[in-house]
Amino acid sequence: MTVLMVSMPEGTVTRPDLAEARERLAVSDFLLVDVQTSGEQPSITERLGLEAECPRWFGGLDAQARADFLGDRAAFAVPAFEDDRITHIHALATERHLVTLHRGAAAPLDNLVARLGAEAPPDIVAVLFLLFHEALDTFRRAAVAGLLTAEDLEDEMFERRRPEQVYRLAQLRRRAALLHHTLLPYLQVTDEVFTRRMLNRDFPEERQRMAREFQHAGRLVLADVEAFQDATRRAFASYSSLASGEQNGVINRLAIVSTIFLPLTFFTGYFGMNFSYLTDEMESRAVFWLLAVGLQVGVLVMALYVLHRTRIWRRLHGDEDLEDR
Repeated sequence: MTVLMVSMPEGTVTRPDLAEARERLAVSDFLLVDVQTSGEQPSITERLGLEAECPRWFGGLDAQARADFLGDRAAFAVPAFEDDRITHIHALATERHLVTLHRGAAAPLDNLVARLGAEAPPDIVAVLFLLFHEALDTFRRAAVAGLLTAEDLEDEMFERRRPEQVYRLAQLRRRAALLHHTLLPYLQVTDEVFTRRMLNRDFPEERQRMAREFQHAGRLVLADVEAFQDATRRAFASYSSLASGEQNGVINRLAIVSTIFLPLTFFTGYFGMNFSYLTDEMESRAVFWLLAVGLQVGVLVMALYVLHRTRIWRRLHGDEDLEDR
């Protein structure tokens, strides 16, 4: 377990234990306390003296979107996307301090701590919205990177289609689904809470502005995630079209070969029958070459001439669409 504490507005960073953090929470204002654990430890809120202020789910680090206003404080489960996995950061904000809990490392909090000195937020609520935006940025970066990867992969498919591209597309599609299934419920619960709070006349104008900015940023990020999903679907459709085109080409070539050998197949079957006329009258070598080879060549030349003079030849080669253009 790792505890990090930031005293504002000076931005002093210390790493106390839970007992010292509890003492500072009781006497200090404008304080950020971050607790990183390796597993689910609900007792942390009791050890910090916050069990009366936190909702029941806080500290359990479950994987659900949460947003609760509890009078003079608010609790959120803020998702962040890191290394192809979702990390939920539980955040409790009061007028005096912000306490965050998460399992494993959380890049949004590291970035937040690095920004506090330059941003100089005026209060805890401003720090909380900075955390919201840092978490949204993880989804935006993942969506944009995935979108570019899917487009590059689609370009590669048109140059040369390979089976491993399907596996890469499947990975991208799962990532896009994970981003969307995590971000959408989170934005829905936060929008519901913020909208309800903004209807309250006591909600300060500055906080309403920060809430609207977050809602707008959330919709933009959701649009990026949906564009990522559309890119993966389009890439899958392109791969299927390319595969179908190659199969059609194979079928066309087989049709040409079948057309060439169809007369030979007919003559083989016909002269293979044991009619007395065939066995008695067509025994000479000249008759064999005339009928077996001559007729084959004649029928083949006639078939190729007919095919070449009609649209069937172009259909077999797949050139009809190009000629129509």
